Amino acid sequence: MSHLTNSPFGKRLRTAGNKDFDEDGDTAQDPSSPTRGRSKINPIFGVAPPILSLETRTSQGGSKNPSPRSASSRGSPKRDYGDRYLPSREDDIRTNFNLMEAGGPSTPSKGSRMIPSESDAIREQSNEIFTTVLHSEVTPASPRATSPVRRTPFPGSAPSTPTRQRLFTFSSPSHSNPGTPTELDAPTDEAYSRSPVRAGSRRLLDSPRRQLRSVCKTPYRVLDAPDLADDFYLNLVDWSTTNVLGVGLGASVYLWSAQTAAVSKLCDFTDTTDTVSSIAWVQHGSTLAVGFLSGQLRIYDASTGNLLRTYESAHTGRVGALSWNQHILTSGARDRMIYCRDVREPGQRPFRRWAGHRQEVCGLTWNKTDATDSALLGSGGNDNKVCIWDIRGSARVQAPDAVEAPLFKFHEHTAAVRGMAWDPHVANVLATGGGTQDKMIRFWNTQTGSLLHELDTGSQVCNLTWSLTTHELVSTHGFSATAPQNQICIWKYPSLSMVASLTGHTNRVLYLAKSPDGETIVTGAGDETLRFWSAFPKREEKTAKRESRLDYTKLIR
Repeated sequence: MSHLTNSPFGKRLRTAGNKDFDEDGDTAQDPSSPTRGRSKINPIFGVAPPILSLETRTSQGGSKNPSPRSASSRGSPKRDYGDRYLPSREDDIRTNFNLMEAGGPSTPSKGSRMIPSESDAIREQSNEIFTTVLHSEVTPASPRATSPVRRTPFPGSAPSTPTRQRLFTFSSPSHSNPGTPTELDAPTDEAYSRSPVRAGSRRLLDSPRRQLRSVCKTPYRVLDAPDLADDFYLNLVDWSTTNVLGVGLGASVYLWSAQTAAVSKLCDFTDTTDTVSSIAWVQHGSTLAVGFLSGQLRIYDASTGNLLRTYESAHTGRVGALSWNQHILTSGARDRMIYCRDVREPGQRPFRRWAGHRQEVCGLTWNKTDATDSALLGSGGNDNKVCIWDIRGSARVQAPDAVEAPLFKFHEHTAAVRGMAWDPHVANVLATGGGTQDKMIRFWNTQTGSLLHELDTGSQVCNLTWSLTTHELVSTHGFSATAPQNQICIWKYPSLSMVASLTGHTNRVLYLAKSPDGETIVTGAGDETLRFWSAFPKREEKTAKRESRLDYTKLIR
């Protein structure tokens, strides 16, 4: 090795050995040395030792000299290292850990709940089937049957030293061996089934689904109705049993024939500066009652155009609601009074006076489903009350000339009640709808005075009518803060599931009428249009036509 002493490699070794290093690996140099903050270069291999710290060192003079490594990576962002379990942390801990908001999910309220604007009956049916299957699978009525396990009896219950006894001994099942089942499992047992669901769920999934009724979402006819008032307290559209539609436009009343599509003007009061506020057709015939803002009431024969009766001072305020019960005409007005008049009598004085509302009467409807039940009248007012009246008299009447009290009075609504309709399929069931602050449809039993059902529609209920062919209810809507507005909804009763939602009006749908055959409905709104919808199917004829025995052409000779 003596020949390496004066070699270049030996000189480099001696130069490296003369340098002193401190305990931390730093060279013992003068602090004021210019090479204080520089990286140490190995004199043998020419590489820098690993840097133990990325902090910038400060000299005594106060100047900061970054290390060569930090200077070389000055352009790249500084990388922070966390602990071994969280190598990188986000600034927002909610995003990193998918945390919920501080408030959390709140209980849905009536004001925040969204009501679907477009009904999807297929989706509702699928959701119902899924819920039933999920309930039967998660919480079954009885535990799932399992096959008995064949257990081989052991010589002893405690573990023992193996003996020379044979472990694999096969024998036929016998009654003396209780560990062996007496019967084999049935091949139809659920343990052998390949289906992931139970037998009851499979039967439900394989069963045929009920056919859903499809409703056309577009009107088949649209008519212009200029000057159709956008007033919640007026009733300006009605359809007669003779298939003639009456519409009040401003100070005039127009008639539109559904058979010939001919339009005629029944009356015009433009010169008197009076305005039509309500119209109503008699139950059977062509007699039309017209109410005015001045409180006047007129009765016309629409077939001839003749004026039959005039009540100059029928009310002291506008007549906003009219309803017929055969020859009895009932009117409700802004003076909070309900009057019943017999149109066969020439007198002006009503034979019944009812005062049950503290504000304007918005809606009136007689129970016309059966002749024996036509004595009940339902009224709704701007005071958020619903009253049931009996024309045969009330037991609460104190004097013959006194104003009668209602048979029932319901206080559940929180807004004006305008839409009212009696169920033609179930006796003594009345549906009522509340205004903007209520948005509810409630169903009452007028025989017991109890609330049967209630439905939150999410928007102002303007009008109601029942279908004659199916057990369904139509509701028209207006203002809404959350749910879609100005729609026509069809509800199934008593499940209260939505059958269809019809849209097309740009203003609240205040007017609603039904055709005599019960298949078509017409709606009117402040957008000055009348829209005709095919909402219900045709009536099914339950009684088949009998063949006459006198028809000899069908007899076998």
